[in-house]
Amino acid sequence: MIKKITKRKTNPYKEVYALGQHICMSAHKARRVIDQIRGRSYEETLMILELMPYRACYPIFKLVYSAARNASHNRGFNEASLVISKAEVNEGTTVKRLKPRARGRSYPIKRPTCHITIVLKDISLHEYEESEEYIMCLKKPGRINKNKNPNMICHDIYSSEGLWDKK
Repeated sequence: MIKKITKRKTNPYKEVYALGQHICMSAHKARRVIDQIRGRSYEETLMILELMPYRACYPIFKLVYSAARNASHNRGFNEASLVISKAEVNEGTTVKRLKPRARGRSYPIKRPTCHITIVLKDISLHEYEESEEYIMCLKKPGRINKNKNPNMICHDIYSSEGLWDKK
C-alpha cells in the first residue's frame, strides 16, 4: 500500500519566489552567502550582497532583486515590507568535460551547478494578523467591530455551522 504524503503549504498570497537554475557554482559556496541573508529584510539583504567579496553574491543579488520585482509587479507588495522567509540552495547537474593532457591522455573536468530558490514574504500582512482587531474577532466571533473597522464582520472558523462531519 502506498501512502500519499501531502505537504502543508503556507498562504501563497503572502509569498513570492524567484528560482535560479543551473548556476555554474558549487552549492557549498552559494550556501555560504545564503546563510548570511536568510531572515533579513529586502533592503538589508541588498546592502549585504553588494559588500560581500564572494563570487556567489552576484547571482543571488539578481535573484533577490527579481523576487522583489515579482512581488511589486504581480502582487502589489511594498518592497520596504519584504523579508526573506526562505532561501535554499540545491545541487544541480554536474557538467563533465575532458581536457587533453600529456602523452595523449585526458583529464576529466567537473563543473558543478546549483539551483537557488529565494522566497520573499510580505510582513505587513503578517502584522495585520497579529493586530488587536484580528485577535478580537477570533475571541468574540459574530460581532461587528464598530470601533476600528465598521465593514469588518468577525467569523468563527471553528463553529459547526457550515462544516460537515466525517463519519
